[in-house]
Amino acid sequence: MTPNGYLALVLHAHLPYVRHPEHEEFLEEDWLFEAIIETYLPLLSVVEGLKKDMVEFGLTISFSPTLTSMLQDDLLKERFLRHLNRLIELSEKEIERTAHIPKLNDLAKNYLWSLSEAKRAYIEKYDCDIISAFGNIMDAGYLEIITCAATHGFLPLISQNESAVKAQIRMACDHHEKVFGKRPKGFWLPECAYYPGVEKHLKNEGILFFFVDSHGVLHSTPRPKYGVFAPVFTENGIAVFGRDTESSLQVWSARYGYPGDPVYRDFYRDIGFDLDLEYIKPYIQPTGHRKMTGIKYHRITGQNVEKKEIYERQKALLKASEHAADFIEKRVTQIKNLSRLMDRPPIITAPYDAELFGHWWSEGPDFLNFLFRKIHHGQSGLKTITPVEYLRMFPSNQPVSLSASSWGSMGFSSVWLNETNDWVYRHLHKSAERMEEMATRFYDASGITLRAMNQAMRELLLAQGSDWAFIMKTGGMVPYAEKRVKDHVSRFNRLYKEVMTQNIDEDFLKEIESMDNIFPDIDIRIFASKLKSR
Repeated sequence: MTPNGYLALVLHAHLPYVRHPEHEEFLEEDWLFEAIIETYLPLLSVVEGLKKDMVEFGLTISFSPTLTSMLQDDLLKERFLRHLNRLIELSEKEIERTAHIPKLNDLAKNYLWSLSEAKRAYIEKYDCDIISAFGNIMDAGYLEIITCAATHGFLPLISQNESAVKAQIRMACDHHEKVFGKRPKGFWLPECAYYPGVEKHLKNEGILFFFVDSHGVLHSTPRPKYGVFAPVFTENGIAVFGRDTESSLQVWSARYGYPGDPVYRDFYRDIGFDLDLEYIKPYIQPTGHRKMTGIKYHRITGQNVEKKEIYERQKALLKASEHAADFIEKRVTQIKNLSRLMDRPPIITAPYDAELFGHWWSEGPDFLNFLFRKIHHGQSGLKTITPVEYLRMFPSNQPVSLSASSWGSMGFSSVWLNETNDWVYRHLHKSAERMEEMATRFYDASGITLRAMNQAMRELLLAQGSDWAFIMKTGGMVPYAEKRVKDHVSRFNRLYKEVMTQNIDEDFLKEIESMDNIFPDIDIRIFASKLKSR
């Protein structure tokens, strides 16, 4: 059956670079470990199951370079397995503790099974390399894996120095090629943040398409004929897909979205905070401060934390199936209404943070599984697709001048530039200028001078990550985010002075090379003014 319309599901997988070999344990490394257990391994299981059952599906995933680097780091792999073994031990204790509470005991047994299965798959099936497993699915033709800026820098706010933007984009594309064996066709602009001119850097790296929020397309000049339901072209020929607001709200909205349904597992009620301190102490922070363990026994129920009801997995799965059917029905209605106005089948672009599926919304991977299977076996006239496939079928699209935009609150840069974080940017701008100065002056350097400049560039890239400004605005781990920016800028400034005076402290250099070891093939020449015309 010829499709009446298409759905482009896009998952953006990203975490900031959190690696602290200087500490035996570090709380923020849990961000990675939780995402592996709750999102990345379940997503792999879903797509492998679809492939095995010959379910036709199209899915796009962007893996940020910081995330792929952490997933391939030997130290973090070792620490992840230590973390996983502790959770397995805790789940075994929970089976004993809840022996006389049948509902909790069933959940505890399920945690033991799922954690043990995660360990088995991670070690035996994937050889501790889940990125390669995703790459294999891509090579089989089921996934389109794209990249993101090197350290998720918020590109509009560092664009005062074009070399900084160029470095974020080129390092990302080079890294992607090294990891997946091919250049990326698509690019996820961090926070979907577009500014006029960024497309020239994307074009230089061979990028064919990227995504923006809906108003980035709708406020274009001229107005797009088909709104966000067909790609548009930038002036240099790169395709742009705009986010569909309706499908986004159904999943994203805390008030109206599926993940807020009372039957789903509650994210915030965790035994790390519920149980007696002496009992849970071996599984929380060494300081004795409580933290999430990932073992949660309650469903969302309502706002009152103390009155949460016990989670029932089968009811939650049934609800995820119902929500998948509802999502399809609403897309079919959209497409029916749009088709009368278009000369081609519309495409609905639905981008989400990957970590929503599994980590924040426990049943999210099940929802995706149901969704793809229902579309494949149904008669709705809807088909999932990747942007590249759609462009092959419909290569002619309207050229426009896009509007500056992001998918953050207020639609522009206010989340990443405000009174809580504005102090960051003068340091980032000055460091980028100094990086350019070093790279130009010592363009042909080798030995320890080159090592020092390479490390300086790593520190600059890490300081530019959008995560730090986001955390400062939204709260949570604010002291950590502030410290990360200050540490990276401080290390950069010291290296800059030592390079410029040719008085490099090799012990200091070795120390920070071991800590911030991202991008071993980094290229400082990107910042050299000799190459600005490239």
